[in-house]
This record gives sequence, structure tokens and C-alpha cells, in this order.
Amino acid sequence: MIVTTTYNIEGRTIHEYKGIVSGEAIVGAHIIKDIFAGIRDFFGGRSGAYEKTVRDAKDIALKELEDAARQQGADAIVGMALHYQVMGAKGSMLMVSASGTAVTLGR
Repeated sequence: MIVTTTYNIEGRTIHEYKGIVSGEAIVGAHIIKDIFAGIRDFFGGRSGAYEKTVRDAKDIALKELEDAARQQGADAIVGMALHYQVMGAKGSMLMVSASGTAVTLGR
């Protein structure tokens, strides 16, 4: 499955637009991650635990996006965009959503 943020794919033509597809992932922050992130914030540095959580959520959202496109018979997604949003009480949840247009490509 080709997934691109652009609206065309070099060397290929879009044969049919199948429709808008999306994938979402909502993950919670763990209390231990919060404590260590707070310590890192105080002393400076990156929070590897939070970075991994964000990467994992992004991967889940992209997989769901691709699955939704396959269900529509698409072989590519154009105009893909990722969105991140903090939600829940005290920002305890992170939502990552991916959206784009499912298409079939000409030969």
C-alpha cells in the first residue's frame, strides 16, 4: 500500500477515487511514565517512554488507515495527514488520527 502526503504519485495515474478513509488510536499515559517524564523535564532531556507511546499510537492509526483503504479496494492513499490531540482529564490521553483519500492506481 502506497501512502503519501502528496495528492499524486510520481509515475502513476489515479484510476479511481474510492473515498476518504481514517484510522485512529487513543492511548493513555501511564503514571510511571508521568513521574519519569517529570524528572526529565526538570533536568532536561527527552522522554523515551512518551516518544515510544506516540510512535506506537501513530503506527496503530496508520495501520487502521491502510486497513480501511483495503476494505474499499484501494491500493494507495493520497493526501494523508496525521493529527495529534491531547484529551481526557488533565491531558491523560493522546489521540492520533490519520486520514487521506483511498484510490486505485492505473498501470
